[in-house]
Parts: sequence; structure tokens; C-alpha cells
Amino acid sequence: MLKEYNFEDVYIRYAVEEKPIPASYNMHIHDRCEIYFFISGNVDYLVEGSIYPLDENNLLIMRPAEAHTARILKSTQYERFAINFPVSFLQNIDTNQQLIKPFLDRPLGKQNLFTENNLDMNLVKSLFSEMVYAKTDSEKKVVIHTHLGMLLYMIQKAFFEKSSMEEKPKTFSERAIKYINKHLFEEITVTSIAEYFNISASQLTRNFKNNIGSTPWEYILRKRLTAAKEMIRLGSSTQDACYECGFSDYSSFYRAYKKYFNEFWSSFDCIRFCIVSI
Repeated sequence: MLKEYNFEDVYIRYAVEEKPIPASYNMHIHDRCEIYFFISGNVDYLVEGSIYPLDENNLLIMRPAEAHTARILKSTQYERFAINFPVSFLQNIDTNQQLIKPFLDRPLGKQNLFTENNLDMNLVKSLFSEMVYAKTDSEKKVVIHTHLGMLLYMIQKAFFEKSSMEEKPKTFSERAIKYINKHLFEEITVTSIAEYFNISASQLTRNFKNNIGSTPWEYILRKRLTAAKEMIRLGSSTQDACYECGFSDYSSFYRAYKKYFNEFWSSFDCIRFCIVSI
């Protein structure tokens, strides 16, 4: 079962899979904020280097360019809500810029998870349900601004009540991700990363694939492409975005951008927006 719509650049989705095949979805990145509400299933959620084993009525938040994916462990009913929206939505509804802090004011892959200890999950579920089942445009406009606004306020309040102390990386994959993000736009390769950690390239790739859900190069490419897309949206030329985001060859950048975002255009320099799917 799938129910979804996009209204005023806010995308809302409800999905149920009765017998999902145990597997990992592809690690992916948005240029938007996302709220994911897990209802049921047997799922681990991977965000950057962190793994969150999910319980019923858990909620996760992801910031733009934060790589994430679900890993289905058993073939039991998988039910969830998701909503994503641009950073500008938060900026427009909150002049004090407090609602945006849970998304941006934290390290990548940290403090993503909220549980029943932090939020009233019955209320969260009710807010999501009413947003998903809004029918007319007028209903959608009301629930998006009232219900999403309330949900964001609840998350912001819970975020500040939680400990804000940054955890030190504990696993190799976390250390590798921290290193990659620090040097993302520099001339890094899988080999150079492996040499930094004194392991083989195959060991690095295997560890990354097992824990992050993608190869190191796939991770780097997606992060760079998402950063370039944001630069283009804000008015940079495609060539500036290409070279400032770590690409050395414009034609390779063009092909990768087109493939990853599944876009077709007649003039690459005219791109300013694309639809992002969950």
C-alpha cells in the first residue's frame, strides 16, 4: 500500500509492505530535510556511520546531504510514514530559526533518533495520519502548516532536552566517514583513504559496504553531487559547482549528475530544481 502527494514543495508518504524481502535499500541522500516515522517491521536504519535498530513508533530526522537507508532484517510487515521538505520551509515558518536546529546543529549521523521517551508518539502518529489523508488542496495547505509545524516544534523541544554532547566515533566506519567528510572536496580516492587508515582498499570497501550500505566511492560521489546540486540551486554555474565540489572532469560530472538525479534537460546550466524521491 502506498499513499503520497507533493504539495507546495512538501512531500508526504505513507507505505506498507506486507512481506518485504530482507535486504538493504540503496544508501541515498536528499538536498532536503526528512522526518521518518517507523510504525512496524524488523528494520535497522543506517545514517552515515550510525546504525539504529528500530522499535515500533521510533522517529528519525535527517538533514540535507545526510546519507541514509533502511535495512530490512525479516519479512514482517513494514509500515512507515515519511515527509521531506526544503530548508527554506523551516526558514519561512520560523523567523527565530529554532526549528531548523535539530536538523543542522548536530554532527552527521548523530542524534537522529527519537523514541517514546522523547516524544508523544500517539500524537505524532495522529499528525502524520491527518497529513497523509488530507484530500483537497485547502485541507493539505492547512495540515501542512499546522500539523507539520506542531511536529517540528515537538522535535525541536525534544532535541534540546536531550544531551547535546557529541559522541566520539566508536567504530571504524564512523572514523572513515568523519575523515571523508572532512576532505570531501579534496583529491581523495579509495586507495588514499585506505592508506590513511593503514588497511587495504578491499578491506575498506568491504567494511563500508557491510556497515554503510554502499562503497566508499559511491558515498563520496553522492555527497559531492548533492553539494553541487545545492550550489546550482543557489545560483552557481554548473562549472563552478563541478570543480568546487571535487570533480576534476566536467563531462564525468555531467554524466554522474544526470544519472544520479534521473534528470533530463536541454541546457545543463538551466537546472535549478529536481524532484527528490524517498
